[in-house]
Amino acid sequence: GYDLEQLRTLQDWFVRYQLNTVQGVAEVASIGGFVREYQIDLDPNKLFAYKISVSQVVEAVKRSNSDTGGRLLEQSDAEYLIRGRGYVQSSTDLEAIVIAAEQNGTPIYLKNLGSVQMGGAIRRGLLDKNGEGEAVGGIVVMRYGQNAKDVIDRVKTKIRELEKGLPPGVRITASYDRSDLISRAIKTLKSSLLEESLVVSLVILVFLLHFRSALVVVLTLPVSVLIAFITMKLMGVTSNIMSLGGIAIAIGVLVDAGVIMVENCYRHLSEVPWEKRSAKRLEVVISSAKQVGRPIFFSLAIIILSFVPVFMLEGQEGKLFHPLAFTKTFSMMGSALIAITLVPVLMYYLMRGRMTPESANPVSRFFIRLYAPVIRLVLEWKKTTIALNILALAIAGPLFMNLGSEFMPPLDEGSLLYMPVTLPNISISEAKRLLQVQDTIIKSVPEVEQVLGKVGRAETSTDPAPVSMFESIIILKQRDQWRPGVTKADIISELDNRLRQIGVRNGWTQPIINRINMLSTGVRTDLGVKILGSDLNVLKDLAIRAEELLKPIPGAVDVVAERVTGGSYIDIDIDREAAARYNVKVGDIQEIIETALGGKTLSTTVEGRNRFPIRVRYLREYRDSIESIQQILVSGQDGSTQVPLSQVTRLKISGGAPEINSEGGLLRSLVFLNVRGRDMGGFVNEAKQTLEKNLKLPPGYYLVWSGQWENQIRAKARLQILIPLGLVIIFVLLFFTFHSALEAGMVMLSVPFALVGGVYLVSALGYNLSVAVWVGFIALYGIAVETGVVMVVYLHEALDKKLINGPCSEQDIYDATFEGAVLRLRPKLMTVAVALLGLLPIMWSSGSGADVMKPIAAPMIGGMISSAIHVLIMTPVIFVLMKTRDLKKGRLRHSGMKHERLDADDR
Repeated sequence: GYDLEQLRTLQDWFVRYQLNTVQGVAEVASIGGFVREYQIDLDPNKLFAYKISVSQVVEAVKRSNSDTGGRLLEQSDAEYLIRGRGYVQSSTDLEAIVIAAEQNGTPIYLKNLGSVQMGGAIRRGLLDKNGEGEAVGGIVVMRYGQNAKDVIDRVKTKIRELEKGLPPGVRITASYDRSDLISRAIKTLKSSLLEESLVVSLVILVFLLHFRSALVVVLTLPVSVLIAFITMKLMGVTSNIMSLGGIAIAIGVLVDAGVIMVENCYRHLSEVPWEKRSAKRLEVVISSAKQVGRPIFFSLAIIILSFVPVFMLEGQEGKLFHPLAFTKTFSMMGSALIAITLVPVLMYYLMRGRMTPESANPVSRFFIRLYAPVIRLVLEWKKTTIALNILALAIAGPLFMNLGSEFMPPLDEGSLLYMPVTLPNISISEAKRLLQVQDTIIKSVPEVEQVLGKVGRAETSTDPAPVSMFESIIILKQRDQWRPGVTKADIISELDNRLRQIGVRNGWTQPIINRINMLSTGVRTDLGVKILGSDLNVLKDLAIRAEELLKPIPGAVDVVAERVTGGSYIDIDIDREAAARYNVKVGDIQEIIETALGGKTLSTTVEGRNRFPIRVRYLREYRDSIESIQQILVSGQDGSTQVPLSQVTRLKISGGAPEINSEGGLLRSLVFLNVRGRDMGGFVNEAKQTLEKNLKLPPGYYLVWSGQWENQIRAKARLQILIPLGLVIIFVLLFFTFHSALEAGMVMLSVPFALVGGVYLVSALGYNLSVAVWVGFIALYGIAVETGVVMVVYLHEALDKKLINGPCSEQDIYDATFEGAVLRLRPKLMTVAVALLGLLPIMWSSGSGADVMKPIAAPMIGGMISSAIHVLIMTPVIFVLMKTRDLKKGRLRHSGMKHERLDADDR
């Protein structure tokens, strides 16, 4: 076998540098084992006997470990480079260094003054695997902006290459690997995309009952998605949960343009006599496409532009949702392009054979039989209908106000991160014992695949963790291997109970979200209370008091105040008068403390490609107690005087800060906590009131809430601007479509009624209001308005036919409204059905990534149901009221829209 020092040397000088060469890797930080070093342990008694100071030893060692160059020498028409070879190659070389000479000229070697050996350096971090013992590892840090999956794959390839050069019996294994989560999440989204495509295809086939016509629409789906993928490649957008999610929430809408075009063409072709159909095919295809072209263009423009607010999100939420916004927009633009190019061509070639008129279609007849009595009833009871709609809107108000709030729904990473906190002055030996006990307990739980525990810091400036910080990454088994009925929350609860120890506070999170929280806010839990002021002792008391106040609040878990004091120090204060009396310099005393006590790295050996430090220190028995430290000798200026440290210093044990954190020029303490079992927004509001009431802050001190709350507040402030902006964009586009602010307003009413269904479903499913839910609402608004546009276009078409034949009565308006609503029911139901049913596979998906996509899809599904009801029932009622009012005022005019009319002899 190999000891930890040998494994660490292999990691530092072979594995690390090779992995650093992998494209996309910023750094490989070593952790665990012992860094190999040459250790010179001096005996102070021998130094005293030989009258040699520590500084003489330091200087001699430094001068005895170097190479030098003597330029070159020409000899026999050749030149020779001159090298002075003086690097230390072994412990024997160090032992042979001459420090001084006795009066008779006898050299005093380093070996005469103490011992020289190879050993492990002082360490501030270690690694444990499964509680079975220490291991040596490396943390691969990816460059900013790189694709995580690609970098991980390249690292794995490099590791396979390196394994051939490893000593026998040594293996490199990945203990934590993000690519598994990435693959599982993408698999979930791909499955949902496939299921959505099948559902949409079936819906189209059922409504049209004509395979070739359905094929026209179905073929547009893969082409639109392909255009989105091509654009993603060109724009450098990677395939991830969010980018694929953008396509997933757009699947149903992608075929809307094709559905309306094909259905309109199918209707006109089915009404043309069989014998004239071939001759009139091209004309009918072109004219039917022209008829719906303008509303289709504006509907798609509304859907695309209504998503602009998502592009304007900032910070974490911007990075999360920009890929979703890009892919949704790419696919919609692809769909719009196909609708005006490919779809008409496919309609001409594929829409042939027997075509059943809409009136003879059993599916259409079924829905018309259901809908016709309803529309007659609501047109008769208009005020009651409006009152019922307002009531539904009023009920949604309190439901909306009672919804919880959070920044983002938590993504189940499939792993856990256990981050307990212990006393700040814990030694690394005790930390190692605690870690191995904890990891053994964790590994004993049946659902745990493996556990990798870390104490302290890795060898990198990006990981300034103290020894008191523990991190155990827990990889869970596949869910089918869990005990029946056990959930992730149950596992956390079981582990939390089993890991309770004196002096240890448990903390639970997940690896990726923990890193994001720590990098963005400096808080390792989901929430944190930062208390800022000027005195560490006051900050400690305030933090502990805040911890006591927060613990009883429902939902608060893992509450622990950061101990900004509690570190243990041995202070050596120099007595300057005594030092002057003994002719000892302050600098000499400090050098003894730094070198003899702390151990000072003097130089570095060069042994092939390896580099090892040379360290000098007193022998352990002369520095392992306060009494021994007091007896350490310090040389006077003349070199002949040796004075005990106790004569020129005052030594005392004191407490202090283990580390000092500051923000904005003030010192800072933190209270860490997580929220489970309730929404974050509700918890913070209650906690704020509790702290304001019971935590008295001295002048010059204040507190702020941090962690994900910072992101939530920023996102909320941004959305309060962006959502109204999105509604204004929709209204402007509607005004350009109908050239009437009144009619644009009528269609815009579908937005609040879309909100009603969205709120109902989000509330029923127990989701909190988060950025994901709001993105779902933003996506919903465009789709809801599109359905309203289609309804109003068909209502105008029916009314315009009446107006062309002469002046209209109030009854004509009723008849035209009934005709536009009922006889053109199929295209409206198809657009709603494909958009609605296309999202259902997301709601029944259960893999990784589904917990982020469901809150986006839920408001869209609920909102589409309520907006469809509004459009099918309320819009005709409002249309009748508006047109009746125009008739009474003498302002009833043709809409100006172009509608296809076929002559009677063409039928």
